[in-house]
Amino acid sequence: MKPAKPVKTNAARLLDSLDIAYEVRGYEVDPDDLSAISVARKIGLPAEQVFKTLLTRSATGETAHLFAVIPGDAELDLKKFAHAASLKKVELAALKDVEPLTGYVRGGVTVFAARTAFPAYADETIELHDIISVSAGQRGLQLLLTATDYVRATGAILADLTKSAHPVPGAEAHA
Repeated sequence: MKPAKPVKTNAARLLDSLDIAYEVRGYEVDPDDLSAISVARKIGLPAEQVFKTLLTRSATGETAHLFAVIPGDAELDLKKFAHAASLKKVELAALKDVEPLTGYVRGGVTVFAARTAFPAYADETIELHDIISVSAGQRGLQLLLTATDYVRATGAILADLTKSAHPVPGAEAHA
C-alpha cells in the first residue's frame, strides 16, 4: 500500500502562492470535541499558540462580517472586539451561516482562502509566539507558521480581543 499523499488545502495553496513556509500537522478529529484546547493537545502545542478563527457579524443592522482570531485557551470579548473594529456591537455569526459565508465547516474555519475575504482581527498576543497554529481549512489539519507570516498573509489588524483571565472582583462578564 502506498503512503497517503499529503493533503493540500486551499489555505495551504494560498500560502504556497505567497511563498510562505508552513508545516501541515494532522490530528484525529473527535466530532464531539472540536475545541482548540483539544486540538492543541493532539498536535503537541500549548493552547495559547493554537489560534481559533471565529466568524462574527455586526449586531446593529449592518451586514458586516469579520474574522476574530484568538488563542485557543481564550474567550472572545465582544465589547473589546467591537471597539477594535469601530462597530457599536458585534456577535458571533449563526453557525448555519458559517459554511455558506466562509466555505469552511465549524472546526475548520480559517481566514486563508475563505469564500469571502472578510476583514480579520487577531488578538495581539499572537506576536508573543514565534510559531502559531491555525486551521488548514479542514477538520483534522492544522497549519503551523510564524506569527509574522500569518499577519502578513491575512492582513489581520492586531488588537486586544480577549476576556481577562483574571476578572476584577465584582465585575460581571457579559457577552
